[in-house]
Amino acid sequence: MAGTGVRRKPQKYPEELRERAVRMVFEVRERTGEKHGVITRVARELGIGTESLRGWVRQAEIDTGRRAGTSTADAERIAALEKEVRELRRANDILRSARPGSRARCSWASRS
Repeated sequence: MAGTGVRRKPQKYPEELRERAVRMVFEVRERTGEKHGVITRVARELGIGTESLRGWVRQAEIDTGRRAGTSTADAERIAALEKEVRELRRANDILRSARPGSRARCSWASRS
């Protein structure tokens, strides 16, 4: 498939595998002191994508405070707040259009 322009379907890895892979990267880095090549080796050993593992390690470093960025908990909270804002704006639009004197008229109000 490589080189044909056909993309593979993204694979969803189990949470236990993600946690184990990230833990292995941290352990190898701590044990050997190496920074380069560890993610690639662990990814090959476990049969997972290198870039997938790199992303998981990056997010784990952010979540543990080893790297600057938006933590998983903060990202979830931001998403929930953004959803709430969308819902409140929609409710305000509905209320605004239903108030007396608004341009939008209810279908039942025009019936006589």
